[in-house]
Amino acid sequence: METLPEQSPQLILASTSVYRRGLLERLTSHFKQISPDVIEVQKPGEAVEAMALRLALEKAKAVARLHPGALVIGSDQAATIDGFEAIGKPGHRAAAMEQLRWASGKTLHFFTALALVRGVTAEHGEHQLAAFQRTAVVETTVKFRELSDTLIEHYLDREPAYDCAGSAKCEGLGIVLMESIQSEDPTALIGLPLIRLSQFLADADYDIFSADSAADCA
Repeated sequence: METLPEQSPQLILASTSVYRRGLLERLTSHFKQISPDVIEVQKPGEAVEAMALRLALEKAKAVARLHPGALVIGSDQAATIDGFEAIGKPGHRAAAMEQLRWASGKTLHFFTALALVRGVTAEHGEHQLAAFQRTAVVETTVKFRELSDTLIEHYLDREPAYDCAGSAKCEGLGIVLMESIQSEDPTALIGLPLIRLSQFLADADYDIFSADSAADCA
């Protein structure tokens, strides 16, 4: 009788982002997406990097509380030029135009935070303890070219990146707006640092290959 691979814990992505879903699908197709229902606001005096990490952890724990046996991935990304003022998503064309005009010739810092959590076991005020927890922040530095209004207009005609901080998609046509990108993980800027996530999943004894094999045999 054939022995089925030992089943790994359920994997949940605490995000409705199509970009993060696409990235996670590079590792496995066997996961669920659940909205974390977390209010994303920057606290007074909070550094952008700290905000991204806090929100990633809040998202993961919000979903982990409802699914105690699952491994839950939370992620958040924030951009800044000075470390404290966050650059938001433009939402519409006029704001994207203004954001790209402002970014022209500047260097922006994107902080992509990652949290992997399982088994939120207790709550102490705002601090929720987890049986397993790993967190990281990956910084990506993006230097923008000098951007003319004509170039910006042409770009937004082809790729209206209104749901991206910085108003440009490095994985798409937005790469033509950039002079250089520096990061330890090329997937971080898209929204989910897969190198670090792979390490965290291994720490949690989650075998991507066994998980996929077990699901295929089910």
